[in-house]
Amino acid sequence: MAQFSVNPNRFDPYKNLKFRVKWDGRYVAGVSKVSALKRTTEVVEHREGGDPSTVRRSPGQTKYEPITLERGVTHDLEFEQWANKVWNLGSGLGSEVSLADFRKDLIIEFYNEAGQLAMAYKVYRCWPSEYQALPELDAGANAVAIQTLTLQHEGWERDYDVKEPSEPSITEP
Repeated sequence: MAQFSVNPNRFDPYKNLKFRVKWDGRYVAGVSKVSALKRTTEVVEHREGGDPSTVRRSPGQTKYEPITLERGVTHDLEFEQWANKVWNLGSGLGSEVSLADFRKDLIIEFYNEAGQLAMAYKVYRCWPSEYQALPELDAGANAVAIQTLTLQHEGWERDYDVKEPSEPSITEP
């Protein structure tokens, strides 16, 4: 039985290696890792006095886990400029926080192996709660310097306007 409606010959799930992050209508340069989109709904247990000795369960509050973005350190200022809107040391009393625009919506786009947009998620009212400008520095290491931005947000939803792409086949010449 086919698992994909547009691509009936596809049985493999998508790989997690092609994606892009967009905010303010622009793609953010160099993002190499995005943490999982995860939500948890609390369980509310209740029981009436005349019920059998079993507990009923219903959904309670839903919480969304923070999202962490990682990328190699470059001269691009996107992470730092957004983090500075939440707290900017030395900016003067009363102007350390940019209350008017410290929150942003972002879009996480997810692509198939051929580079076609397969899914997109909208993440609402994000703001940086943690910013790491530089990693631990080690003269004996052989690694890329990574900076991180941890975003709090008020939820995400899939963009159902993004449809399953019709995957191309390669024909022999």
